[in-house]
Amino acid sequence: MPPFAARVLGVYLPVGDDTHHNNPMTPANAAPGASSFDPGLILLAFAPVFLLTIGAEAWYWRKRDPSVYSFKDTVSNACLALMHQASDAFFLWLMIKTVYAWTYSHGLRAVPETWWSFVLLLLLQDFLYYFFHRASHRVRWMWASHVTHHSSEGMNFSTAFRQSLTYPISGMWLFWIPLAWIGFTPDWVILAVGLNLAFQFFVHTRLGALDSRYAGFWRWLGQYLNTPSVHRVHHAKNPQYIDRNYAGVLTIWDRMFGSFVPEEDAPIFGITRQVHTHNPITLTFHEWRDMWADVFRDRDIRYLWKPPEWRSPRAAVTAEAMPLT
Repeated sequence: MPPFAARVLGVYLPVGDDTHHNNPMTPANAAPGASSFDPGLILLAFAPVFLLTIGAEAWYWRKRDPSVYSFKDTVSNACLALMHQASDAFFLWLMIKTVYAWTYSHGLRAVPETWWSFVLLLLLQDFLYYFFHRASHRVRWMWASHVTHHSSEGMNFSTAFRQSLTYPISGMWLFWIPLAWIGFTPDWVILAVGLNLAFQFFVHTRLGALDSRYAGFWRWLGQYLNTPSVHRVHHAKNPQYIDRNYAGVLTIWDRMFGSFVPEEDAPIFGITRQVHTHNPITLTFHEWRDMWADVFRDRDIRYLWKPPEWRSPRAAVTAEAMPLT
C-alpha cells in the first residue's frame, strides 16, 4: 500500500528491520505479503459505519414505510453476510499467498510508488469490476453466485450484505489477476476491491427514490458516479431495467458499453424467477441446483456459460419426451 494511502487509512504496519525507513517498499521491490496489514479486513473495518447506517435507515423508515425493512429479509441478509465473509476471509488469504503472489512475482512489476499509481489502481479495478459484474449477469455459472444478491424483493442498506459464499467458485478472483501482473501488489489489489465494494454499500437504498426535489441532482451525479438511483435500476426486474447499470463506482463504463439506463419508472425489485424463501442455504444454492438440473436434463453443458435465460434446443425435445402427469 502506498505510504500516503496508508497514512490516510491508518493501516500500514511494515514488518522487518529499520532498513525499511531508508529503503521503503514499493510495488516494484516489495515481496507479496510484505506488510502485516490484512487487506481482506477492509470491509470489516467499515463494519461499524455500515451497521450505524443500517440502523439510521431502519429508524427513518420505521414510521414512514415499515415494509422497507422486513425483519426476516434483514436477518437473512445478515446470515448471508456472515457466510460470505467466512468464505472470503479464507479464500482471499489463499489467493494472496498463491495466485496473486505468483502473478505479481512473474509479472511486469513496473508500477512506481506515486500518488497517481494508487488512483490508477482504483480506476483500473473499477474498469475490471464492470466486466466482472456484467459477466455475473450474462454467464450463468457466475449468475449462480450473483443471483443471491439480487433475490431480495426489498432494497435497503442491508441488501448490500446479501452475498454468496460461492463467489470464489464462480471466479470473481480471476478478474483481478491482470492488476497483479501489471505490478500492483496483491495487498494493493485486494484493498482496491474492498474500497470499491465499500463504496457500493451506500448505493443500496430507496432514500430519495423518484423524489422530484432531488431528481435533477441524482440525474446529474449519475452521469459520473454510481448512485442509489442508478443502482436501484440495476436491482429492478422491470423489463426495461434488466441487465443495466453494472457500474461499481464510475458510470462511464456503462455509457461506453451501452448498458446505462436512468431511473424513470418505479423499480420493482427481485428476479424474474423469484425464489420465495428466507433460508440462506436455499438462497445460496438454488441457482446452482437449477443450473445443473438443466445440464443433466437436456444433456447440454452449454447451460454453464450461456446467459441465465438461455434454453437448449434440446429442452423442447426433452419436454416432449416427458410423460404427462
